[in-house]
Amino acid sequence: MESLALIENWPVPTAAAAVVRADGTIAGNHGPTGQRFPLASVTKPLAAYAALVAYEEGAVELDEPAGPEGSTVRHLLAHTSGLAYDEHKVSAPPGTRRIYSNVGFEQLGEHIAKATEIPFPEYVRQAVLEPLGMTSTSVEGSPARDGVSTVDDLARFAAELQTPRLLDPRTVLDAMTVVHPGLAGLLPGYGRQTPNDWGLGFEIRDGKSPHWTGSSSSPSTFGHFGQSGTFVWVDPAAGAACVVLTDRAFGPWAISAWPEFTDAVLFELRG
Repeated sequence: MESLALIENWPVPTAAAAVVRADGTIAGNHGPTGQRFPLASVTKPLAAYAALVAYEEGAVELDEPAGPEGSTVRHLLAHTSGLAYDEHKVSAPPGTRRIYSNVGFEQLGEHIAKATEIPFPEYVRQAVLEPLGMTSTSVEGSPARDGVSTVDDLARFAAELQTPRLLDPRTVLDAMTVVHPGLAGLLPGYGRQTPNDWGLGFEIRDGKSPHWTGSSSSPSTFGHFGQSGTFVWVDPAAGAACVVLTDRAFGPWAISAWPEFTDAVLFELRG
């Protein structure tokens, strides 16, 4: 895909990208797709998927208590537990505000580790990475931000998100459906969004503006971006997903470059 070559114009030392069709085939790739990059918050979708595997295995229930008082596994996944961004303090009652929380995902990891009696990094490996053949990916440390992966591996994950085989498709559909609709909140890097819609571990585009995806991205687009200059989105209307990893921290350059890139990719996909 010619549009993927746009990453060569970005002010980053290294970038790699791939587009994956809904049937799992690679529509195109560019750059060192086998190079490992820190994922930052793109770690969260991997952790969320592991949590959903734990749910389907019967190790946890989505509505069982987890995190602060009154919060559940579902609240932690949807950033509605009330926990602060990076502090172990409660800033709101569960279900009343969308507070993007790294601590919430760390408590989620601890909860699943206790329920399964498997350290969470190992559980992610067994539940998600190994079955998908993601041999160059690891989630060591925080399940909110300490993952490392390659474009090749994340392309396998993007294929799974579109045509699930580790999870029941109905579970994945639930994960991409808004939890606690209508809640406002801050989208990191983009300010307050009303509403700030999320599913279970995945941000849902809906009508957010400004946004890190493109102006032509469908409202059903879901995914995540990371402060290490990384993102993955799935656009069901386009029947495709895109993975981009870089080695420059997110900033104004990304706010400018990413939507233009996504629109070019979608335009090429639509022929």
